[in-house]
Amino acid sequence: MIDAYVGDGSVQNEPGPSERSQRTARQRWWRTAVIYEVYVRSFLDSTGDGIGDLAGVRAGLPYLKRLGVDGIWLNPFYPSPQYDHGYDVADYCDVDPVYGDLAEFGRLVDDAHRLGFKVLIDMVPNHCSSKHPWFLQALAEGPDGGPARSRFHFAEGRGERGELPPNNWYSMFGGPAWTRVTEPDGTPGQWYLHLFGPEQPDLNWRNPEVGGYFEQVLRFWLERGVDGFRIDVATGLFKHPGLPDSPDPAADARARDTVNPLAWNQPETHGVWRTWRAICEEYTARDGIDRLLVGEVSVRTPAEQAAYVRPDELHQAFFFHMLTAPWDAATFRRVIQDALRDIADTGSTITWVLNNHDQVRSVTRYAAAARARAAALLMLSLPGAAYLYQGEELGLPEVVDLPDEVLTDPIFHRSGSRVGIRDGCRVPLPWSGHLSPFGFTSGDGVGTPWLPQPAWFAAHTTERLMADPESFWHLYHDALELRANLPSLGTGTLRWLESPPQVLAFVRGDGLVCAVNFGDAPCPAPAPGTPLLASGPCPPGTLPGSTAAWWAADGLTG
Repeated sequence: MIDAYVGDGSVQNEPGPSERSQRTARQRWWRTAVIYEVYVRSFLDSTGDGIGDLAGVRAGLPYLKRLGVDGIWLNPFYPSPQYDHGYDVADYCDVDPVYGDLAEFGRLVDDAHRLGFKVLIDMVPNHCSSKHPWFLQALAEGPDGGPARSRFHFAEGRGERGELPPNNWYSMFGGPAWTRVTEPDGTPGQWYLHLFGPEQPDLNWRNPEVGGYFEQVLRFWLERGVDGFRIDVATGLFKHPGLPDSPDPAADARARDTVNPLAWNQPETHGVWRTWRAICEEYTARDGIDRLLVGEVSVRTPAEQAAYVRPDELHQAFFFHMLTAPWDAATFRRVIQDALRDIADTGSTITWVLNNHDQVRSVTRYAAAARARAAALLMLSLPGAAYLYQGEELGLPEVVDLPDEVLTDPIFHRSGSRVGIRDGCRVPLPWSGHLSPFGFTSGDGVGTPWLPQPAWFAAHTTERLMADPESFWHLYHDALELRANLPSLGTGTLRWLESPPQVLAFVRGDGLVCAVNFGDAPCPAPAPGTPLLASGPCPPGTLPGSTAAWWAADGLTG
């Protein structure tokens, strides 16, 4: 049973908001907030069908309150064929029945707000589902039947009979970025663009109907109490006029990222974020509380990212450069310095992240749990906001040995390759017990989790880790508690200290020394005494290898 340590979804007799929750409830709460990403499908299943749902998220809110985060970001829960688990949206203003309904969403928002949480939802404006009414209308009307096709990128093919795609672009999921349709009369017809899967046609943002539609969608959810939006593929939307051939057409598929300069990061995109920011400001004007726009902005340099977080555009953009950095002190220092220089100068705040639903989990990526613990403590010591991905606080490694027959990621099914697939970080969470479903599934059903949980999940259940004061869970909990109560963290300055080559050490404000040893050998600690918090055993005067620690700043040694 999960009730003993998660809760039944009610919010009665809960403790009042902490000092940090009070601070983040006010305007500009997002600047230092720690947000927990909830992959709804894999968080907690309340019905027994093996798929997580909104009622499960509501039941888990007391657990997240105990952990100490400031809010939640919900991955897509909209009606969808689930080709890409909700990132193929068929209706932007409803809830897929597998996850609940609008009434359940309302209860979730209400309960979250009573606990002092902010609620962010995913918005997917670059593309929709091939089952969206607009796209079905476009298919039905044919190339000369009406305006519906202008909402997408339909084009005649090249070649003698139009049998070749309109340009040479590749999909990020592998294969051509174009699919040819069969027209209503049964003949081969035009092609449409999809920079992901063919089930996800790209919308044509040069058609003003598209922008007007999404403005209505934003207002629909803002009226239902959401505190902001995480924007999927925020460098997308506009394509280069004329859709010319790319000099490196397979770059996106090879990198599994937004690389093609003709398809991404077009200057017109910034006008959309200015419009969306203005809408959010309307709601802020009502009650003084910011509504947040945080973008998935994958660009080459922090300077390019800074363009997206200017004062009239997005409030934040995920800083992926630390997530993709190898375990190396010099690289981490350069990444942090670049962010402090380029992002902070915009007036925004750096949005740190080490894990998400698209990336290999940090325990596996760094090839050591100790390194992942140290990286977490480093991230939570930096100025700005932070986003955690569910299971990160449990020290979950990537599940790398899922059988081919259970994989659901369209990257695998489209490319035939396991490189870059994302199922391994999306396996449903373990909550309790020794056998699957590990408390993930409750209710009257007997369904198994939608992705199989390995037996070794038994060592990572919330029940087990919350009872172990040396666990990953307590490291995150204690770091969040200190972050809430130490004014030097979240806001304040960062000053580097002299340190050995494999060590990063710095002072936050005037009150805290933070250091991480990227090497394997111990070195002298940069501050005397016992640390306030360390990612592993840390005797006074010593900083062991693959360890991070925080000290009170009295009596610096460097």
